[in-house]
Amino acid sequence: MNATPIGGRRRGRPWWLVAALIGAAATAITPLLAPVALAHGPDPVLSGEALYPLSKNLQFQWRTGTVPPSAMRSAILAAAVDSNESRLSRSPVFTYDSGGPSFVQYGGDVVCGVNGLACMRRDEPDAFRMYFREQGHVFDWGTLKWCQMYSTAPNGCYDAENVALDEFGHVHILGHHINQADQSDYTDAVVQTYSRTKPSTGWDAHVLARCDVATLQRKYGVLTASTRVSTCLDLISIVTLVASDVSPRYDQPVTLTATLEISDRDAYERLGGQNLSERVVRLERKTLSGTWTDLGLMAAGPSAGTYVYSLAARYTADFRAVFAKPSGEGLRAGTSAVIRIDVSSCSGICPMSSPPAQAGSFQ
Repeated sequence: MNATPIGGRRRGRPWWLVAALIGAAATAITPLLAPVALAHGPDPVLSGEALYPLSKNLQFQWRTGTVPPSAMRSAILAAAVDSNESRLSRSPVFTYDSGGPSFVQYGGDVVCGVNGLACMRRDEPDAFRMYFREQGHVFDWGTLKWCQMYSTAPNGCYDAENVALDEFGHVHILGHHINQADQSDYTDAVVQTYSRTKPSTGWDAHVLARCDVATLQRKYGVLTASTRVSTCLDLISIVTLVASDVSPRYDQPVTLTATLEISDRDAYERLGGQNLSERVVRLERKTLSGTWTDLGLMAAGPSAGTYVYSLAARYTADFRAVFAKPSGEGLRAGTSAVIRIDVSSCSGICPMSSPPAQAGSFQ
């Protein structure tokens, strides 16, 4: 249980002022964060904090006597759904339950810092606490306006759903993203030191961004083998290829099976060794005197991360499986080692010469 509030969301600043303050801000939060991540890199994590159990359901209620107004409740509940649907990992899910062990407080004795719009405390492994300043709270910089408290949100207001999503990110274990000095990568993360007001870019982001997700995937693993890996990462892909028989007789069926996975590196944490399903893996063949020919897509195999291709073995040839770098995923290309199918004998009527290679699958 934390003795002090962490993960507070602060008011926004013009980009030029944020650039001037970012060094001081980073220094101020250093005790709470892991070593500073590079700009465009994954979010840092809250130092000294433990992970919740994988896919833990964290149930929360409104704290008695400090229940948010209806519009704020709707925004906070929407942010919980936003987090659940965009986390792309086995980090916690958040659900409202009137008897839940966690609570959300609006106004009252808010324990955030003097400039905090909202903040939270992690009580792993089972609970958390979250606090929001009340509409109209007076700071030294002005009066707080929550966009949801107006029929038409005015410029200069803070989007409660966005701020709540930031706080849920902290509950996961995310620290504030480290941006470039000009803030050009601000939309790479929702979990930020400074919130932006309407209509600044990113003021109403309602999904965890790619560098938030990258850290969640590293810490908790991907949701399933088919979940896409965040483009905030750049991971090495490993492809292996085996054949059901490397010395078949002529015209004997042979199945080639490829396995696609992420390299098993310590730096990749829970992503290391993760099998990858529903990707594009192609099989290529080369005759002893020819060049590589694309035989086509390998079909989904019997287990996660496997891909299969069946053919009739009619002549000796080399084979390899190829995974091209996907455009929307943080994975590198990978190519398997070459295996040779050696058709050294035949039964029945043997062909006078090897048939020509033909394009297409399942030959």
